[in-house]
Amino acid sequence: MSGYLLVLCAAVLWGLIGPLSKFVFAEGITPLEVAFWRSVIGWGLFAGQAALCGAGRAQTRDLPILAAFGLVGVSLFYGSYQVAIGLVGAALSSVLLYTAPAWVALLSRLVLGESMSAAKLAAVAATIFGVACVSLSGGGTIEPSALGVLAGLTAGFTYALYYIFGKKYLGRYGTATIFLYALPVGALGLWPFVHFAHKSAAAWAFLILLSATTTWGAYSVYYAGLRRLEATRAAVVATLEPVMAAWLAWWWWDERFGPAGYLGSGLILAAVLLMVAEGARRSRGVGEPA
Repeated sequence: MSGYLLVLCAAVLWGLIGPLSKFVFAEGITPLEVAFWRSVIGWGLFAGQAALCGAGRAQTRDLPILAAFGLVGVSLFYGSYQVAIGLVGAALSSVLLYTAPAWVALLSRLVLGESMSAAKLAAVAATIFGVACVSLSGGGTIEPSALGVLAGLTAGFTYALYYIFGKKYLGRYGTATIFLYALPVGALGLWPFVHFAHKSAAAWAFLILLSATTTWGAYSVYYAGLRRLEATRAAVVATLEPVMAAWLAWWWWDERFGPAGYLGSGLILAAVLLMVAEGARRSRGVGEPA
């Protein structure tokens, strides 16, 4: 039960990214500056954790990979997701982020040589159709834009690379060690594109809250939950994230989809669950827990 609660907590914390970011935007801070400070403050928290746990050393041969992960998994991912939130809102951005499993299926075929089953193909097709629905939806308060949808899809693609990097390179390091190296590189990658604005005490408070909850807190409790829970079950629980983000966006900011938007969102989440079910079936086939 503790594993479920920890992963559920992580999903709730990740669901805060969009709604909390909009509070920071309202203070006059641009999306890329939010991404920059989320990286910097998150790094400080992980650095403290690594110092306390003695988990700060990485092998020299892995430093280029960790740096590449910082540029892709932090600079590009954090930056594109914040831009998407600023352009199309928290609810639609979180839905587009969850195109990641479809990207994982395609990348696993290209990079890891994994097969494309009928279930994976169906999930990819449902994701594509779902994205088309939410991108063309009308009748709600959410107004999709081409740049916003592209930024959201970029966030989903770069989020998928977390799996590829982890599977191929980073499995031997703990969470604190990975982000101790990746976050400062990611912040440096964002720096040239950031216009720094004057920040009120409220803006700093929201930035610190955003970083502590959605970066350090969410990753920490998620991986703690994974140590107690099978990965496929954790993935199902984590799909609460876009639901939580959409609910908070409706409650705080009155963000609402039109009919096609809700249909597309449902298709994307159904594709996520189909991918998880396929992973569970394959795990049972090789004698591993589902």
